[in-house]
Order: sequence, then C-alpha cells, then structure tokens
Amino acid sequence: MILFFYNLTLLAVLIIGSPWWLWRMATVRKYRAGLRERLGNVPERLQHQERPVLWLHAVSVGEVLAVSRLVAELDKALPGHRLLISTTTATGQALARERFGADRVFYCPLDLPWAVHRYMQALQPRMLMLAETEFWPNMLSACFRRGIPVAVVNARVSDRSYPRYLRLRSLWRPFLERLSRVLAQTETDAARLKAIGCRPDRVSVAGNLKFDVRFPAEAEATRLLKGLVPNLRLIVAGSTLDGEEKALLQAWTKLLAVERNLLFVLAPRHPERFPAVEALLKASGFSWVKRSAWSAQSAEARELVRAGQIVLLDSIGELASIYSLASVAFVGGSLVPAGGHNPLEPAQFGVPVVMGPHYANFRAMTEDLLAHEAIRIAQKTDLAQALIELLQDRRSADWMGAQARQVFEAQSGATARCVDALRVLLTRTEEQTR
Repeated sequence: MILFFYNLTLLAVLIIGSPWWLWRMATVRKYRAGLRERLGNVPERLQHQERPVLWLHAVSVGEVLAVSRLVAELDKALPGHRLLISTTTATGQALARERFGADRVFYCPLDLPWAVHRYMQALQPRMLMLAETEFWPNMLSACFRRGIPVAVVNARVSDRSYPRYLRLRSLWRPFLERLSRVLAQTETDAARLKAIGCRPDRVSVAGNLKFDVRFPAEAEATRLLKGLVPNLRLIVAGSTLDGEEKALLQAWTKLLAVERNLLFVLAPRHPERFPAVEALLKASGFSWVKRSAWSAQSAEARELVRAGQIVLLDSIGELASIYSLASVAFVGGSLVPAGGHNPLEPAQFGVPVVMGPHYANFRAMTEDLLAHEAIRIAQKTDLAQALIELLQDRRSADWMGAQARQVFEAQSGATARCVDALRVLLTRTEEQTR
C-alpha cells in the first residue's frame, strides 16, 4: 500500500513538474546526461554478462571515491562474479568510468517501476550494494520481490536527515527492516539506523571506507604543478561552495601581505559553478590561470605559474592528488551551512587542515581529528589568520599534519570488514537458492 501511494505521488510530481524538467533538460546539459539509461534503456555493454552480477550504487563523486578501494577488493575476493557500478550524477559517472572502466559503469535508473524492472531483468543481480543511505522504494521492492539481498556499505544518517527519517519512520520501516546487511560508519550511525527501522541484528559498525582510500596514481595536474611551480608553497582550497570563494579571496589578500612565495589552488565543488568562479576571479584583480588551459597547450607553450597567482582547478578527480602538494589545505562546504566535505583527503598526506564551523556531514571524523589537535576550525572572520599561522609556524603545521596522518592510518580497516560481511551474505544467499 505504501508503495502504491509512493508511485501515485511520484507520478503526480512528474506530471506537474514536467514543464520545469523539460526546460532544465533543454538548457542544462547535466539534466540530459544519461537520460536514456535513467529511463530504463539498459546499455548493450551490460547485457549478457558471462558471470553473475553484483550491483554497487554510488551516487556521486564522494561515494565513488569512498568505494574505490572496496571495488578493487571485491574484484579480488569474488572473482567468479562481475561487479557493475552505477552513479546518479554526471560527475560521479565520469570519475567512476575513469576509476573502474567504462565497460562496467552506468547511470542508475530513476526510481520508476518500469525503469527499475528493465535493469533487474537484464542484470539479474545476485546482490545490490548501496553506498551510504541511498534508499529508493521501487528499487528496494524490486530486490525484495526477487529475493535479491540488499546491503548498505558506509551507511550513515546525517544530523540534518535524521529528524526527517524519524518523522517518517512508519513509512520507511517496511523497506529498511528488510535490508539484509547494514554496515554503519559509526556507533551513532548504527543507533540512528536502528531507530528509523533497520533490524538491530542486521546492523553493525564497520567503520568509514574513506579512511581506507589511498591516493591513486598521481594526477596529470599534480605532475604539471610540480614542474610549473618550483619553490612555491601551495594553499589548496578544495570542494568550495558559493560564498566561500569570496571569503577565500579576501583571505588571499592578507596572505600575500605576509608571504609572497605562495600559490593558491581553488577547486569548486560542482563543475557547473566553474564559470561563476571564473567570473569572480576576473573581477577580483588577481592574476589567475585555469588548469584546463594547460591541456590545450604544448609543454613548450606553458608558462611557469608565478608567485601570487591563483589556479582555478576546473577539472574532475584531480583534487585528491593535488592535496599532496599543499602546505596548508582548506576543506570547503564548511564556511557556509552545507555540512562540510571530507577532511581526510588532505589528512592522508600529513597536510594541516583548516575547516569552517559547519561540518555536520563529517562530524565523527572531524571530531576525531579535533581530539588529536589535527585540524583547525575557523570562522570566516579569522580564516586568514588561521592560514597565516600555519604557514608561518612550520613546526606546528608539521606536527598537526603528522597527527592528521596518524588519525587517518589508525582508522583504517573498514574495507576488509565490509568485504568479509558481503562475502558471507552472498555465500549464504547463493546456498539458499541452490
């Protein structure tokens, strides 16, 4: 009955909102990306698999990065199966194809009964794995009807979403109580998942997969920067959101006043904002360059990046590697009330990290870093001072970076725990169906 009313509501929303969606698809490219696949057109490359299929869904860039080591370990642990990976966003799709190979990456179907049905019929998955808490009623119901186990890896319930789940737990419980395995990031996440409807005996704490992510092969931008910026110190501001770039540019003025031998790498979180940030840089009066310009130039034509310049990192998937060059890193989404982004990306390199006060999406790991004095929290008004102090006091910065790396290393192991749990679940399910 709940599913019936969900689909009825979904249909009404699609009909009423169709003019807006059609306009967005006509004017914004990302809304058209993978549309045929989203509507249930299964790509030919995914059909007629020679081995039983395992389906892993990772929504966007953050989830793709989080599961990157898990994918590699599952490939090793389950060689008799074919692991396919779906994403929702275009940026996640691009990164997943780069990391895992385009032949096994696809856009997740919209949660429409016919679209989900076509993928289930074509793939016949032996198990569905969801990264974090990507719960879609039609997809879950399709698995339950077919006896396909559903596991959630890196499961978490944020401070922002927990009250909403609680209010609607009577609606969610029929779906969540049928999940086969829920591997939570923290004890807090596990308690919240049980409170909103997951069966307690199927929830356990495996840890955060992001602590196991190791920086992959050096990105092209990292190699280029090494050659273009001899003897310069880098400030890397990653995953920034609207309102943060302006604050960072104000801080940049103060940074240059105390140290000239600096380069500022600015990496907006969302590719669709690259033009807006470019316009902001044009109006700022600062000297700046775009990373994408280097790709269009021969090695001889590229000029050395000069002290005092800003590099706009308008590329996907290179930020994690570039953090390795930073003297100090700022992790965005935290000066504005957006919940913050992953501080572990720079922490793994022993880089001192500065964040704003809004880090609810990564509360557990940020508080762990804070407990070890491995991160500094700054308001907009004292952002420049926090960065200056870490640049000038190299001993404190080195110590903070070493603490951050130690926290990162100490928390590893979630991947192995997830692989063990998933292998047991798959084996038990396949034995029951023989």
